[in-house]
This record gives sequence, C-alpha cells and structure tokens, in this order.
Amino acid sequence: MADTMTIALAQLAPVWLNKKATLHKMEEAIREAANQKANLICFGETLLPGYPFWLDLTDGARFNAPVQKSIFAHYLREAVSIEAGDLDTLCRLAKEFRVAVYAGCAERAADRGGHSIYCSLVYIDEEGMVKSVHRKLMPTYEERLVWSIGDGHGLQVHPLGAFTVGGLNCWENWMPLARTALYAQGENLHVAVWPGNLRNTVDLTRHIAQENRMYVASVSGLMRKSDISTDVPHHELIRQAAPAFLSNGGSCLAAPDGSWVIEPVVDRETVVTATIDLNNVRKERQNFDPSGHYARPDVFELTVNPQRQKLVRFKDR
Repeated sequence: MADTMTIALAQLAPVWLNKKATLHKMEEAIREAANQKANLICFGETLLPGYPFWLDLTDGARFNAPVQKSIFAHYLREAVSIEAGDLDTLCRLAKEFRVAVYAGCAERAADRGGHSIYCSLVYIDEEGMVKSVHRKLMPTYEERLVWSIGDGHGLQVHPLGAFTVGGLNCWENWMPLARTALYAQGENLHVAVWPGNLRNTVDLTRHIAQENRMYVASVSGLMRKSDISTDVPHHELIRQAAPAFLSNGGSCLAAPDGSWVIEPVVDRETVVTATIDLNNVRKERQNFDPSGHYARPDVFELTVNPQRQKLVRFKDR
C-alpha cells in the first residue's frame, strides 16, 4: 500500500443559495482535481448551497420578522436532501474518478421531519458511497438562528489508502473533545471545513497538526458581494449591507510538524493540490501520540454518544 496520497482543496464561491448551480461548480472542481490525480477533494462549510451570511447583515435575530422568514424559506428550499438524491451526481463522479469527497452542505434532514437545517459534513468514498454525515455539534452565534444542533453520529473516521481521514465543521475544530474523539480512532489526516476567512485557519490549522502529529487541511469557501444572487429574496437589502468580501478564503494544508505544505490562499477561487506522505506522521508520532503512548486512559476517559438524534423511535422499525 502506497504511503502517499494527493489531496485537493477546492476553495470556491457558491452560486449563493442556488443548489443546482453550486453543484455544477463542485462537479467541475472534482473533474479538475481528478485531472491532477487527487485521491481526495474537500469543499468548505455549507458551500452547498451557501453559508447564511444574510443573518449578520439584515437584523437576523429579529423575532417573527417577515424578511427573515422569507429568506429562511428560500434557504430551506435550496438545502440538501441526501435521501432525495441531491448528492447523487457527486457520488457518481467520485466513483468514476476514484476520488473521495468531503462536502460541506446545509442539510434538510428527513429524519428530523425535513424542515430543519443542519450544518453537515458529508464523506463520500471512492466507490461513490455516502459513508458518514456529520451534523455540526454546536452552531456558532448567529448560526443558531437557522441551523439545528447536531449529534455524535458523524464523529467517524474513514480509511483512505494508507491514511485514516476525519473531519469537523468550523469552530468544532476548537472543541478539544470532538478532536479527541477522532484522534482516538486513528485519525492521521484531518479535514477542517470553514465558510472562509484567513483569521480562522492561519493559527488553528498548524496547532491541530502539531497536537495530533498529523496532516491538517483547512478548506474554506469564498464569498464576495458580487456573489449575492438576484434570485435570493431581499438580495438588495443584503447587498446594501455587505462588504466587498464576506469571506476571503484561507484554505491551507499543514504537515505533522506544523510546517506549511500549502500556505493559506486568500481572495481567489482555486483548486490546489498537494501530495502527502504517511511516513511524516510516523516520524512525528515517535515523541508524541496523544491517544497512544502519551495518553493516560487510567486518568482520562472520554465517552461519546454515537447515536443519531431522533424524536420518535418506533419499536417495529
């Protein structure tokens, strides 16, 4: 088994709150990554169909406001339903090109009634199968106005070549216990997805890499004022309050010693690739392995509830 693997970071701007058009951009990015011989391609947090930037720009916390109801209804309509086949094309391309995919999406969860949205990170393997859907444990600040609280079901890692890959959404990457849950499963390639901004990725990416002596990819979206689609309700109101850049990217890749493999990329859309070597993980684990020889399970123990949250459980199903 080869110790090397090529990873692609797709820093894209969505066709904001347009699922079909954004999927097309993602499909083209997968083809581009495949042409660069990538084994894994990663997309930013809720790239599909877009991050809820309007909340901070339109008095999003105003209760029962017609403007907020209208925009949310549009967001819900454009959100991803995995059960309805919204990701089928990505799955087909993953299988065709033998490339795994981490895709951030706003998920309309059928198992929670279909009218609430979760910030989800979906892993599709090289066979084109959806292997995990991680719903963000705790939406941050104004995100809680539109995203529901997730669960531990998606705290999973996956074999990919010689590597073991896992991922978290945005500020979940600051949560030491969430990280530990992945470390203890053998994670040696971590994918942190973000809506964007260099300030989020420039320090934490290298910290996580050094903490677990592994490769860490931070993958961000990009969002400009010009990306606010005229199809979005109240787009003029949103544009009026928006800066030129709502998120400037910052996608990057750190090695197990904390050095940059790909330095942060800002202010542009790109698909950038790099080849990583598992032997570098082995070298750095010689002196520190936080869930192995440097762990103290006799002193510390983490318990994780991996069950998918459900309101109703039918005994005959």
